Amino acid sequence: MKKPVFTGAGVAIITPMHQDGSINFEVLRQILEDQIARGTDAIVICGTTGECSTLIDQEQLSAIKFTVDTVAHRVPVIAGAGSNDTAHGCALAAGAAACGADALLMVTPYYNKTSQAGLVAHFTAMAEAGGIPVIVYNVPSRTGVNIKPETAKKLSEHPLINGIKEASGNISQVAQIAALCGDSLNIYSGNDDQVLPLLSLGGKGVISVVSNVAPTLVHDCCQAWFDGDTDKARRLQLEILPLCDAMFCDVNPIPVKYAMNLLGWQAGACRLPLVEPGDAQKVKIEQALREHGLLS
Repeated sequence: MKKPVFTGAGVAIITPMHQDGSINFEVLRQILEDQIARGTDAIVICGTTGECSTLIDQEQLSAIKFTVDTVAHRVPVIAGAGSNDTAHGCALAAGAAACGADALLMVTPYYNKTSQAGLVAHFTAMAEAGGIPVIVYNVPSRTGVNIKPETAKKLSEHPLINGIKEASGNISQVAQIAALCGDSLNIYSGNDDQVLPLLSLGGKGVISVVSNVAPTLVHDCCQAWFDGDTDKARRLQLEILPLCDAMFCDVNPIPVKYAMNLLGWQAGACRLPLVEPGDAQKVKIEQALREHGLLS
């Protein structure tokens, strides 16, 4: 049995930026403190929502080190350290581990993709370069490659590969992974609209975009399930859905960063090629925040 890196709601946190595009560390500090105060169970820094794909390595490692130092062991810090270039991923993994991250989040290789055997070799090399627990990230809609259940089983045999962030949207596949891997691979939902279904299959929580704007809501949904209050967990999962729809009405993290700006966080703009949402999307985001009492 592998102890999970965390249980509950881990926030896939945004990277706030100044007007010139540089990282706004003071606002990041404020957001981290607010997240911890409102019940977030883990911080995921420099993931997709944190715009890792447009951060240079020095910026990424600086953000990870800053987060580790700010959080100071109050909750686990999981650092994005994946790449489609295994050697690059190994360097990021080693660097993130040296910054003091508790675990690493590693995405499947994108664009060049690979075979299932290549996935095993890729994740094995990066995990061993980091030397700390790894959550592999399966998001075929972005990368064009899927971690099959049998491959998840093979990965789970490695002592450092601790979990999988499942964002395939395929509940049948998640059930197969749970059946094959049992307690040797901790499952986290990568989709805010599927938190409860994955928890019901033995999942340990969610790596959440919605937690940026509503951390207590997502935490409480998970906690209610763990407490055995399935009715409350179901109600809160359904309450999350309109926010989820709004936060994914455009390419992530465009909507959530716009939402954070509306909430007064001075998150800044996304880096190109991401641009601000269109007028219809802005209305939808603002309406969802108002309906949840997040925006007066």
